[in-house]
Amino acid sequence: MKFSQIPGHKETIEKLIRSVSMERVSHAQLFSGPEGCGSLALALSYASYISCENRKENDSCGVCKSCIKYDKLIHPDFHFVFPVAKTKKDSEPISNSFIKEWREFVSQSPFFTINNWLDYIEVGNAQGLIFVSEAAEILKVLSLKTYESDIKIMIIWLPEKMHISTANKLLKIIEEPPDKTLFLLVSDEPDKIIPTILSRCQHIKIPGFKDNEITDYLVDRYQCDSSKAAEIAGIANGNILRAIDLFQNQESSRENLDCFKNLMRYAWKRDVLSIIKWSEEVTAKGREAQKSFISYSLRILRENLMLSLGQKKNKLVYMGHDESTFSEKFHPFITPGNVYSLSDEFNLAYSHIEANGNARIIFLDLALKVVRLIR
Repeated sequence: MKFSQIPGHKETIEKLIRSVSMERVSHAQLFSGPEGCGSLALALSYASYISCENRKENDSCGVCKSCIKYDKLIHPDFHFVFPVAKTKKDSEPISNSFIKEWREFVSQSPFFTINNWLDYIEVGNAQGLIFVSEAAEILKVLSLKTYESDIKIMIIWLPEKMHISTANKLLKIIEEPPDKTLFLLVSDEPDKIIPTILSRCQHIKIPGFKDNEITDYLVDRYQCDSSKAAEIAGIANGNILRAIDLFQNQESSRENLDCFKNLMRYAWKRDVLSIIKWSEEVTAKGREAQKSFISYSLRILRENLMLSLGQKKNKLVYMGHDESTFSEKFHPFITPGNVYSLSDEFNLAYSHIEANGNARIIFLDLALKVVRLIR
């Protein structure tokens, strides 16, 4: 991947390029930022640039033997560690067991979440972790000499998912890695990484994308109408993952808004028969659609609270046209007095759905609790 394929982050890219030109590349670096900031894409491009055989002033060449292999994620001196899940056949899996799927998945797009990845490898509700068995594999791989490049590069995606024993076993090698070895850690939640790992890394903070960068990306990559792209970028608030999801699931967003409207109207009227019917309609949807609705509802609650607190003037409200129209009259019902309880109930429903609970009971219970909290 080349830097030019990332829609923005020019200042960060310039700093990374400067570190290479000045030969001041730290042996362990931590890329972190808010969800959807493109930290993995930056790490991939940085690795490719460092190993490029004919690097340009502002980017890797993209055509040398190294760049071609990096683009396909098959370079013999380029290694990955990422969360995986236990299977019936393997109770202590390692990243290399899923490397084929990883290459296919990352090649589609460098912008994704851990849930996207776990869904791709079809592990159900299993939790993604970097298991203890991974530590021995890392030590083994990095003990080998380089094959084609001057340097071995290992990307550890989501080091916060490391088992504590894994992290402890890697402390020494991250502090004093083998000669010509570079660690690039990519984290969404650096506060969950053990302090002894953090202290051994140079921290590179990645900001969210700018609205115009997301707008241009949607127009260029997905041929989205420019005005619609600008609206989506405003809602996404720097999160390119959310922007892509909003574009690809516009019909789903409209359905979620209608579902939210109906719930709030029935709850306000205390129309129990309509609430029962509503819960049955939501139950008929798949679990992913149900989880999508709950996540959407949590966002709408947040935006309406911001409206109630008068934060629209400070540009802290991120909604589309239809959502804004609905919220003009609805937002007075969402206040600091009930928003936390409402959010707790929606979050609880999400966790129960994720745990394969009875959807009919979960959504009926949620709706009845909203009746009490919305007034």
